[in-house]
Amino acid sequence: MEGHSVVLGTADIISELCHTNIHDPLPVWRNGTFSPCFNQLVFGSVPYAAVAVISACYLSTPRCTYLEAHRSYGWGFRAASALLLGLLCIGDVVAVALLQDPDVYLDVLADGCAVIAWLVHFGAVVVLQRSAYRCTRGPPVLVVLVVLLIPNLVITLMAYVQNSDYLDLSQAWRVVRLALAVARAVFLLLYLSAFAVPCIRALRDPLSINASDLSPLLPREMGAGELVAEDGSGWLSRLLYLWLSPLLRQGERGELERPGDVFQLPQRLRTAAVHRRFRRCWEDCQKEARSASATRHRRRTEASQPSGASSLLNGSWTEPQEDAAALVVREEVEEDTEDVSLLRVLHRAFGLRYYSLGVLKLAASMLAFAGPLLLSGLVGFMESASAPVRQGAWCAAGLVASALLSALLRNVFVFQVSKVSLEARAAVISAIYGKTLRVSGAALARFTLGEVVNFMSTDTDRLVNFFNSFHEAWSLPFQFALALYLLYLQVGVAFLGGLAVAILLVPLNKVLASRILDNNRHMLAHKDSRVKLMTEVLFGIRVLKFYNWEQHFAQKIGECRKRELSRLKALKYLDAVCVYTWAALPVVISILTFVTYVLLGNQLTAAKVFTTLALVGMLILPLNSFPWVLNGTLEAKVSLDRIQRFLRLRNQDLSAYYNKDAPEDPLSALELWQASFSWQSSDPDGTGTSTGHPLEGPTHTPGSPTGGLLLSRLNLSVQQGRLVAVVGKVGCGKSSLLAAISGELQRLGGSVYVAGRTEGLGLATQEPWIQHATVRDNILFGRDFDSAFYQAAIEACALSDDLNMLPNGDRTEVGENGVTLSGGQKSRLALARAVYMDKEIYLLDDPLAAVDTDVANHLMEKCILGILSTKTRILCTHRIEFLDRADVAVLMDNGTIIKIGSPNEVLPLVEAEPKDRKNDSNKKEKDDIGQENEQESFNELLPEEGPEDSGEEQKQVGGLAWSVYRAYWRAVGGALAVSILLSLFLMQASKNVSEWWLSHWISHLKSNSTGVGADAGLLPPPHSSPLLLLFSPGGLTSPMLLRETSSLANMSSDVKFYMTVYGSLAGANTLFTAVRAFLFAYGGIRAATVIHNRLLDRILKATVTFFDTTPLGRVLNRFSSDMYIVDDAMPFVLNILLANVFGLLGMLVVMAYGLPWLLLPLLPLGVLYHRTQRFYRHSSRELKRLCSLTLSPVYSHFSETLAGLGTVRASGNGARFEAENEHRLEQNQRCLFASNAAMQWLDIRLQMIGVAVVTGISVIAVVQHQFKSIDPGLVGLSLSYALSITNLLSGLIFTYAQTEMQLVSIERTEEYSTTVPVEPQEGSQQVPPTWPHHGRVEFSGAVLTYRPGLPNALDGVNVEVLPGERVGIVGRTGSGKSTLFLALFRMQELNQGCIRLDGVDISQVALSQLRSKMAVIPQDPFLFSGSVRDNLDPCGRHADLRLLDALEQCHLDQVVRRMGGLEAEVGEKGKCLSVGQRQLLCLARALLTEANVLCIDEATASVDQKTDLLLQKTIRETFKDKTVLTIAHRLNTIMDSDRVLVMHAGKVVEFDSPAALSQREDSFFHRLLGGRGA
Repeated sequence: MEGHSVVLGTADIISELCHTNIHDPLPVWRNGTFSPCFNQLVFGSVPYAAVAVISACYLSTPRCTYLEAHRSYGWGFRAASALLLGLLCIGDVVAVALLQDPDVYLDVLADGCAVIAWLVHFGAVVVLQRSAYRCTRGPPVLVVLVVLLIPNLVITLMAYVQNSDYLDLSQAWRVVRLALAVARAVFLLLYLSAFAVPCIRALRDPLSINASDLSPLLPREMGAGELVAEDGSGWLSRLLYLWLSPLLRQGERGELERPGDVFQLPQRLRTAAVHRRFRRCWEDCQKEARSASATRHRRRTEASQPSGASSLLNGSWTEPQEDAAALVVREEVEEDTEDVSLLRVLHRAFGLRYYSLGVLKLAASMLAFAGPLLLSGLVGFMESASAPVRQGAWCAAGLVASALLSALLRNVFVFQVSKVSLEARAAVISAIYGKTLRVSGAALARFTLGEVVNFMSTDTDRLVNFFNSFHEAWSLPFQFALALYLLYLQVGVAFLGGLAVAILLVPLNKVLASRILDNNRHMLAHKDSRVKLMTEVLFGIRVLKFYNWEQHFAQKIGECRKRELSRLKALKYLDAVCVYTWAALPVVISILTFVTYVLLGNQLTAAKVFTTLALVGMLILPLNSFPWVLNGTLEAKVSLDRIQRFLRLRNQDLSAYYNKDAPEDPLSALELWQASFSWQSSDPDGTGTSTGHPLEGPTHTPGSPTGGLLLSRLNLSVQQGRLVAVVGKVGCGKSSLLAAISGELQRLGGSVYVAGRTEGLGLATQEPWIQHATVRDNILFGRDFDSAFYQAAIEACALSDDLNMLPNGDRTEVGENGVTLSGGQKSRLALARAVYMDKEIYLLDDPLAAVDTDVANHLMEKCILGILSTKTRILCTHRIEFLDRADVAVLMDNGTIIKIGSPNEVLPLVEAEPKDRKNDSNKKEKDDIGQENEQESFNELLPEEGPEDSGEEQKQVGGLAWSVYRAYWRAVGGALAVSILLSLFLMQASKNVSEWWLSHWISHLKSNSTGVGADAGLLPPPHSSPLLLLFSPGGLTSPMLLRETSSLANMSSDVKFYMTVYGSLAGANTLFTAVRAFLFAYGGIRAATVIHNRLLDRILKATVTFFDTTPLGRVLNRFSSDMYIVDDAMPFVLNILLANVFGLLGMLVVMAYGLPWLLLPLLPLGVLYHRTQRFYRHSSRELKRLCSLTLSPVYSHFSETLAGLGTVRASGNGARFEAENEHRLEQNQRCLFASNAAMQWLDIRLQMIGVAVVTGISVIAVVQHQFKSIDPGLVGLSLSYALSITNLLSGLIFTYAQTEMQLVSIERTEEYSTTVPVEPQEGSQQVPPTWPHHGRVEFSGAVLTYRPGLPNALDGVNVEVLPGERVGIVGRTGSGKSTLFLALFRMQELNQGCIRLDGVDISQVALSQLRSKMAVIPQDPFLFSGSVRDNLDPCGRHADLRLLDALEQCHLDQVVRRMGGLEAEVGEKGKCLSVGQRQLLCLARALLTEANVLCIDEATASVDQKTDLLLQKTIRETFKDKTVLTIAHRLNTIMDSDRVLVMHAGKVVEFDSPAALSQREDSFFHRLLGGRGA
């Protein structure tokens, strides 16, 4: 279409809607009464809109749970009246549509508003009826608003009565409208009467203490953190978030320090309430699924019934077959029940409320387009010098009202959606946690710990983000279509040129999005592998330092990081292309549209230009957002499927697993009959039932994630109160037997009976599981404190001396997974927890392995044979010296029981096996699922930190220090940072200048055309107006009048000049945009590289004390989440922030230039803006930090639960752990809710400031128009800026607050990069490559203290170990044995004295040289995931033959060969090997070093006695002429040593040969031997 299109202002729209004169579009009085137009718009639509908005605020009022229900006639009548009034209005809409009167659109508008208002009000009344308001008449504001509707109805009725047509029965539809109006009046009166009716209460004394329907007369006082958010607030408080002000003031005063300072959640959002509601919906869906499935199977059964019936008639017996069919049906029904769709449950729980919010979204989207149209009207008014001031005033008022209403609706929508998201998050996290506690061990074993934690974190977050995406997914296409239609009205077909470019960019966007997703996926895969490697490095940091492998692993991490950064680089440059197209597209579309429009022979006007610019801006948003919205939806779908797959896993069914029938022997506590078990689920999905068929024999699946050990045809009967000792070589299935008894395995056949299984079992696993809590909390484990029994348990587990050493006794908090305790202390603490549980049956998995001989003897006498003497105990052990104390001994091999008998019968079999037989077991003995590997025992003496050291991570307080900004500036590079800022400035300047040039062009055209045409200033009469008659009853469109256009030839030179300059400016803008995008991408990558390298270097050089006092998760967070923010989120948000800053500055300059008077209101608004954002930022920053602080405990508790799942389930503590998860999640949800509310608190205030700016410009424009001192081009430019200033202001604050939050990650990485204490790397003395040649070790006056104020760990040690001497080191826990090794390897520097190695002071030798010259075998074996070769020789220094020889010396060659050779994977932390096999691999690692000094810390604790003897022989032969220092718990391993060093309280008390010391009756060593019974 060529020609002149329409400029629609407010006056034009009202004029067309009401069919009135454009000079007086809204007459108030006509024919002695209010005009229909004024009545329907002002008395009708506006009050109805107010009723709808205010009523919507009460839709989320929580249900009252503490008041009993009562009958309230008043509320019932009001609800019924509101619903009927809504239905009557719908009827009126139908009548209006059928009548087709001239005012049809006016009536539809008024009735439509009435329908929405009454239906929303009905919903609000129903909600209020169930809330605390039901004891009252409800909020008075609702009734006031309903009263405001009376004038409209009265005037309408009077008009109908005065018009004879409405009384003429031949005009049926008019009579119907009159009847409907009368009915509306009746029900409105009924509504108001119902308000007057009081609440019907129970007929009791209102002061009676038993009055069931009253709130407490004296409500209890609430503390600071007990105030409930939002509940009970009035409509104005809800709309403006006034209820949040006390919290924000608290934040401003710096009092938001703990999660407890934040408001309680509203009743509806409480985690417990949400979980109950979600569970109820889940059960409803299950019932429906069960019912549907039963119906389906019943039909199938009925279809096959006749054959069964006939056989019965023939005399055959068919009941067994029928029973079998019924069983199949029941199993299939149960399977369908498990398979409930999570999406369906979410839909049922939250769907209705969530979908209804779409109405608000639709209304806000519609109102967003009112701005450009009203702007068009206002600029048109200014272009016409003789236009009446009323026209401008109406346009200005409409502009302000639409901006205000749009802001309110959008704000309410966002906040309500955030509340639904929070509910869904709580429901999904609770469901995943609950499922974890109930899922069968075999099914759960298919997932790694990290995967399951990801379900709760990443997948849940993606699923919750869908709640934001869904409404965008349908509203964006709608906005796009509407923007296109309005553009068509403005410039006709000229918009097609720009649209073509936009549409051409859609496939480009799609390609970019797919490439970005692809790179993102690969980058996350590389990130995962880097974080996994980093996790292992941190877990095995002591091994790394002992073997001097830091540099090698730094290179490995560096290679992973390099691959990750290559993907990140591609990602960032693709992002830069996206940013470039996003920023350049509006300019390109505008140029093409205006150039096409002018070339078609049309003349540009200010109104047309700035309306088009505003609409183009609105067109770009859907185009750019839609791919990301779609992507978010697809991600949510993937995550939903992943979570669904987890929730479909078969639950642990103890009733099916255990035999309910008691055995014949009434004294039997436990019985296995022909029982076969596997770690693997019997079906690939882990959702099926057990097959019930025992397999022929054990099979092995190499490298399978759950191990392949089968326990086959076990027969075992244990009587009550008996002690059963289970023995066997490494990997024979002892731990798996205990797991089978506790129900963690898949039963393949046979039967299992455990007496009192529902009461729980006492379980102490081989790798102790310790909670991050105090020692007392670990022992109590949720039970009530019984002082006498507690002391007895501590004494029985030999913990009294250890507790006395701890700074706060049993109130001392142990670190993550007991990181600050020695192996023996952890083992005894776990045993004490089991003892305190006071169960009837105890499963003890080698609790004697990691303790000294005297402690082992104490545990046997006082605990296993003492406090537990009346209990049934099954003890797995390698310490056969205690075997004779058992009632029954069980010998296992290869997953089967080969002998059950008295200890005297079994003991010869254990000892009689040939001593040269190689340990060829390659079965993986599966220990407790997912248990974290213990830290090395070299922190044995490390005292517990007090709460200030190992407590929660400290939250940074206040604003960010300038050093953080400086650190990021330096990481980017000064010159590059300046270049980025310069390109941003040039980009914004070129954009503003191009738009100013456009307004100058229009002003030039206007001045050239002044006086052309007759009476150019006068507006044409309404019927000749070139307006689109949108509201004419004849249809939606009418022909447009075309204006005569000037010849192109007459103005071609001018046009060419202006178009050339405009095009050049726009081209420069796109160039600067591209430069800025790519420079920024490069700067972000450079900063990420520098920050990671500095952090990694510092952490690998950190002291061991740092790792002892810092939880692993805290360090790992720096390398995972914090680095992710530095890599990706931080540059993204910073980019938007800088663009917003420069955009706002450019906008203010142009607005001040166009309308200098605007500076007057801008100054106070600027001060208000600064005050508001400052007030918000204080609290926002603290709330964000509290969100992060409260999120870690949720995930850490989940990880901790997964690690100790066997213990939690065996002891029957699942419900308590679920409640704890609920409590921690509630804390996090409180902070999240407050943070979301604070964001909306700020948003609504910034929107009001934006509305004030729009008001100011509109008023100034109208006033200046009267003085004829206005340039429409500049006013149009200023107003088009003003319309977007609200979004820019709020965007600026949010991105600034977000950037501050992201900078917290820089702050955290910078803190570790600069303040972490590091080991001194360099040495002042050079030593020859062959040093130490002899291996003489000399301690001279060595004094070592871990921290000031603590007792000396080494207190004046003077010892000289001769070259080639074998020395055994013994002593109680905490005597300083392991500290000798720490000092020798300079893991901890001496406070006084020195240590010499071949006469050289080791403090003068470079650290890498020192550690590479000695070998160590730690007590707790640590393996990295990877191949056997990687674990033996990570640096690749030895040939394969040498590696195989070392494995053969350690009796591991057969095991490794069956696994697949040197390239066979050992699994995460070596999980494909048993604990004993891991220790053997660590021994082989030490053999390869060929060092002259070897330090062994009880390296064979988890190895059976026969293998231990072989290993001792290997060590003697291999290190024949070398110095060997051995810390021993089992004294038989050091009896052949040259000398024995006895330590006590950090001092050397004895140092002599074993023979000499054992003969001295007063010696410590003699007492130790005596305790053993030697």
